[in-house]
Parts: sequence; structure tokens; C-alpha cells
Amino acid sequence: MPGWLKVVTGVLALAMVGGLAFAGFWFLRLQNNISKAPLNAGGGNNESVSDATGRMQILILGSDTRDGKNAEYGTADDSRGYGKSDVMMMMDISEDNKRVSVISFPRDLLVDIPQCKDEETNQVYPARSGVMINEAMAEAGIGCAVDTVNKLTGLEVDHFMMADFTAVKELSNAVGGVEVCISDAVYDPDSRLRLPAGTSAVQGEMALAFLRTRHAFADGGDLGRIKAQQGFLSSLTRKIKDDGTLSDPGKMLKIADVVTQNLTVDDGLASVPSLLTIGNRLKDIDISKVAFVAVPTTPAVLDENRLQIAEPAGSQLFAALRQDVDLTDPAAPSPAPTETSTAPPTAGPTETAPPAPPYDKALQPVTVANGSGVPGRALEIVQALVSGGFTQTGQFEATVVAQSVVYYGPDFADVAADVAALLGIPAAQLVPSPNIPGVQVYLGTDFTTGATYGGPAALPDDIVNQTARDASCQQANPALIVQD
Repeated sequence: MPGWLKVVTGVLALAMVGGLAFAGFWFLRLQNNISKAPLNAGGGNNESVSDATGRMQILILGSDTRDGKNAEYGTADDSRGYGKSDVMMMMDISEDNKRVSVISFPRDLLVDIPQCKDEETNQVYPARSGVMINEAMAEAGIGCAVDTVNKLTGLEVDHFMMADFTAVKELSNAVGGVEVCISDAVYDPDSRLRLPAGTSAVQGEMALAFLRTRHAFADGGDLGRIKAQQGFLSSLTRKIKDDGTLSDPGKMLKIADVVTQNLTVDDGLASVPSLLTIGNRLKDIDISKVAFVAVPTTPAVLDENRLQIAEPAGSQLFAALRQDVDLTDPAAPSPAPTETSTAPPTAGPTETAPPAPPYDKALQPVTVANGSGVPGRALEIVQALVSGGFTQTGQFEATVVAQSVVYYGPDFADVAADVAALLGIPAAQLVPSPNIPGVQVYLGTDFTTGATYGGPAALPDDIVNQTARDASCQQANPALIVQD
């Protein structure tokens, strides 16, 4: 072998070994950074999903734990057990990777928490009603927060990511700061947020203060805080896209190192390839299709200082999510149906009308149980049943459920099938029940509008607070405005 070829071969060999060593170092470093926990705590989605394809929901949590590096923000008494979810958002990635919806849940929202089991201690905690949603993971862990969101929305969360205070500081430093805007100069002594009027670049402690503050924005409540958090994430998204971070291996490694050191994920996401796959799905999405939404709420009946789901807007939002509606354009047409032949039909026997049912519709008892969460919803379905000939009807309010079902008693299978067909409810959702006298249509949150099941979901016009393309300026709380 000529001398020059030996030199070239040696250099290439060294480069290859060095590259492999570099890649191996970072793979092991990032993998060892990752902490993990079970996805569920007694129910919900236990099936494996493909991270590369298909629709995916990821629950993003911000923990208020004061353990370790977070001790400077309080004492252990401030956050016992697993800590509370200081921030709770669900990121919904569409199957075609063309849009993302980020739904925020206020920490003051009162919800029903299902029975949860702490997978570390095997202790079982009973179901509770009318509890703040940020308490879901405090006793039984992150999986209980996942199960609570599943129960509330009727969806099945595929993964979770939980970060603490330190993660926010270090991520904002890694990207060189995030631009935020506020209407007036403000100082919040609780969070230590101090900002001048207008636009500022925040990072480190000030970025954390911006996301943590509960009093600096709007009327000092949780909803103003959510809008500020969404404005921060919108700005962060624009910066990452504009800087080409997702296409720059060096920048990605830096951010990945910071994030994985302060991140807890579920077992299915606890690998570097899985995290990279999620990043790859997000890198080409148009930021105008990244929609930030807050769950519609109203002051709670049980406690005016807390919140409850506002109806029918809340049920409409969850139904739209289950139907995979584009929240930035709810009227967007569905994919075109498969083309069929337009040739005229061949001559054949004259079609006859279907035979009449072997019963009198007017004599069949059909009740409607309103489990949709929308007051008065049962009356709309009763009217549809009466129009269809089922005039012996009744209605009552029932426990809210996710899926609509048609129950039927002995000898009423044929009636139930006709009732389901009239309302467009799939045959798979017909259930025999010996205790039902006749037929019962049990409405769920998947059937909150219209008289035909599975129709397009109605949504309030202002359901989207902003998209990642929008630069928003937060309204300062008048009580905390100071002089520049």
C-alpha cells in the first residue's frame, strides 16, 4: 500500500472511531440522564404505541417539588409526596404531523380523581370528587394525573413528560433567553418577577418567575397565568424554529442534555431514540398550526375561588379532540371520500321499501339518560326520537360518561337496533342489560350536539387563545403595576 494511502486510511479510521466514541458518549450520557415512572396508576392506556406514526397525546407536567435543586423555592412542607402539578398541559400531535394542539388545565380546576395505586408502595387511594386537578399526582404519582386526564377528556394519553423548576431555568438559558411582553411594568414579590413594560428577553430565574407567578397577570388568577405560559411557549417555539435548532445537531445535543437531566418520562418514552422521534415529528410543523387552548371554565359552585368545567363549551372541546378536529380551522373539510363510479345503474328489479318493524314504535319505552355534561341535552334527543316515531319517551340527568351507549332489556334488541340507527350510534355500542325496562339511550360527552352521533363537533369561536405564530402581550395585574 502506498504511503499516502496508509496515511489517508489511518486518518479515516481515527475519524470513524472518534465519531463512534462521540456518539456513544452522548447516547450513554443522555440515556443515563433520563428518569422514568409508570404511565398509569390503576387504569387507562397500557398498550404500546408507535412513536413514529399515528396520533399521539403527551401530558406535560410541571412539578412544584422542592426536593434537591428546587429547595431554594420553599421547604418540603410546601410540596409533600410526589409534589403537585404546578403546570398541566396535554400536547396532541396529529397523525399526519401537520398540527399540534396544546390544551392547558388550570391547577384550580375541580375534577373527579379515579382510584389510583402508587406503583412504588402498592398503596391504593380511593376515588375522590370535587378535588383540584393539581392534587392528582400528589399521593399516587404521575400516573394518577394521567388517569385523571383520561377520565376527564375521554382520551387515552400515550406518554407523559414531567419537568421541575430547574428544567425551566436551564432550558431558557440553553436557548439564549425567551422574549415575553407585558403591558405595564410589574413586580410580584411572591415569585420575584420584575419586568418593565413592553418586550423583554427572560432566562434563568426570571424565566421561571414568569411561568410561576400567580398574581402578575390579568386579575391575578390562574387563567391569566395560563395565557402567560402559553405566550412564553409560543415565543420559545418561534425562537427554536427561527434558529434552526431542531435541524442543528449541536444545539439539539445541548438542549437534550439540559432537558433529560431534569425530566421524568413514562417507561415507553424512556429512551433517547424515542425522544428523538418525537422531536423529528415536530420539526416541520407550521407554527400557525400549533394551537394553544385553555379548558373552558367557570367559577365552581362548590367554591367560587375554584373553577369547574364550563358547559357546553368543555364537552364540545373534548368531543372535538376525540374527533381529531383541527382547532385552528374546525370547518376544515374531512379527507375526500373514495371515488366511486358515476355510470348509470343497470336496469333491475324495482326496489321495495324495507319491511315495517314487527312492533309499534309508539308503544316502545325509550328513555334518555343525559351523561353528556350538557344541561338540557336529553330534550334534543327526545325530540329526535319522537320525530322518528318513538313517542313513549322519558329523560333524566345521569353521571357524565365518555362514550354514548344504547342499553336494552330482554326482548328489546330489535327496538334498540332501530333507535341506534335513528341516532347514528354504532351497533358496537349496543349493550344488553336485564335491568332496563325497554331501551335506554345513555348520552356521553362524545354526543353533545346534533341529533346524529359522530357529526361535526361544535366549538366556541374563541376556543384557541393563540397559535405559536402569534406574539402576544400579557395584561399586567393593576394591583402589581410599578413605575419603570
